[in-house]
Amino acid sequence: MDQASPMKSADVSVPPLSDFRSRLTILIVCHIAACWVSLIFVGEYYRRLLPLAENSLPHALTAAAIATPFALLSVLFIRQRFSFGYALGFYLFTLLLSYLWLIEFSTFHYDHRIAAISAFVSGGAFLIPALFLNPPAFTSRLRLTARRFDKLLWGILAISIIVLAIGATFNRQIVSPLDIYQYREQIALPRPLLYAIGMVCGALLPFAYASFLQMKRYAFAAFCLVLLGLFYPITLTKVALLAPGWLLFLTLLSICFESRTAIILSLLLPLSAGLLLVLAYKFGLLAEYPFLVYFGTVNFRMIGMPASALDFYNDFFSTHELTRFCQIGAIRMLVSCPYTEQLSVYMRDSYHLGYFNASLFATEGIASVGPLFAPVAALVCGLVISLANRASAGLPERFVLVSGGLQLHIFLNVPFTIALVTNGAAVLFLLWYIAPRAVLLNAEPTSPHGHDDATL
Repeated sequence: MDQASPMKSADVSVPPLSDFRSRLTILIVCHIAACWVSLIFVGEYYRRLLPLAENSLPHALTAAAIATPFALLSVLFIRQRFSFGYALGFYLFTLLLSYLWLIEFSTFHYDHRIAAISAFVSGGAFLIPALFLNPPAFTSRLRLTARRFDKLLWGILAISIIVLAIGATFNRQIVSPLDIYQYREQIALPRPLLYAIGMVCGALLPFAYASFLQMKRYAFAAFCLVLLGLFYPITLTKVALLAPGWLLFLTLLSICFESRTAIILSLLLPLSAGLLLVLAYKFGLLAEYPFLVYFGTVNFRMIGMPASALDFYNDFFSTHELTRFCQIGAIRMLVSCPYTEQLSVYMRDSYHLGYFNASLFATEGIASVGPLFAPVAALVCGLVISLANRASAGLPERFVLVSGGLQLHIFLNVPFTIALVTNGAAVLFLLWYIAPRAVLLNAEPTSPHGHDDATL
C-alpha cells in the first residue's frame, strides 16, 4: 500500500511481511534471468549493429560470473520502501546489470576489467543516496491550496495545447514507427520549442494525468493521454508514440500491485513478452515482421541499446579526450571544449548507428571524467535524486509512480543534465514539492495489498 496511506479496511487481507519479501525476491530473480536471456537474443538478432561476439556457452558462463556480484545488489530493492529513487534506481540497476553481461561479448578493445569495476562501483554510488536518502514528508509554505492546484492543472492543459499548436505549424506527419529515423532528421524545430515540448511531454502532462487520475476525474486524465499522443506527428519520437500506452500500463500495474512490485513488473512483463515472441518466431508461429517490431522496440531498444551505449562510450573515450562536462551549455561558455558538436553526432560519425545519447553513467561518467572518477559523478546524481525523494515525500506512491513513469525511460537514454532540464525532470520535482498532499491523499483510491516497511 502507499507509504503515506493508512490501512484501509479490516477485510483487506495483508500477507505477512516475510511472504511479501519472498515474492519480491522471486520477481527480482526472474527479472535478472529474463534480462540475461533477452540479451542473448539481442546478440543473436542485432549483432550486425552491436559489436558483440557470437553466443557461446563459455561466453555466457563468464558473463554470468561477471554480472552476478552486481546482481546481488538487488537485495537493496527487497528491503527499501518505495520512492522515486527506488523506481529510477531499479531501472538504472537493470541498465548496468545488462552492460556487465554484454561486456564479456564486446569486441571493442578498451580495458574491460576497469570498465566493469567502474560500472559496479558507479551503480553502488548512485543507489546508496537514491534509495537510502528518503526522508519523511515535511510542511512547506509553497504548498498549493486545493483551488490553486486546480488552477495549476488547468494551466498545464492550456500550456500543452498552445505548445502542441505551435509545434503543429512546423511539422505534422504520420509516419510508421519503423521509418521515424529517416524522417526525423528532416525536422527542424526551434530550440525554445524543443525545450517546451520536452517539459510538456516529460513532466507537465504526466503530472496532470496522474493528478486527474488520483482525483477520479477520468475524462480529463484521458484528455492528457490524447494530448501526449498528438505530439508524435510533431516530434516523431517513440517516447511520444508510446507514452499514452506506457502511462496506462503503469496505471494498471499500480492498481493491481504494491508499488515496488509494480516497478519490477513494469520491466519484467515487457521483457518476458519479448522472450515468448522469440519462442513463437523460432517455432514458426509468428512472422519475422511483427516479432522484430516488438522485440526491437522493447528488448533491444528499451534495455539492450542503453546498456550497449556504455560499451560504445567506453570505446570512444578510451582513445579520445574527455569532455570534462563541456557538453553542458553553461560550462561550454566558461571553458574551452574539444567537441564542437553534441556527443550524439560523434557517436553517429564513429559507429554509423545514427544519433544516440546515453545515460548518466556514460555521459556524466565515462565521457566527462573517465571510468576512474565515474563513480563520483554517479554519487552526485544519486544525491540529486535524493532531493526528488524529498520533494515527493508524503505523496501517494501511485501518484509518484505514474507521474514519474516517463522519466524512468528518459533517464535510461539521455544524460542526467538533459533529463533534468530539457526533458523536464526538474520541473516535475518542483511540481511534486508544491502539490497539496491533503487533496491527493483524500482522493486516493483503495490501494492494493502490500506493505510499507516503515510502518511494519
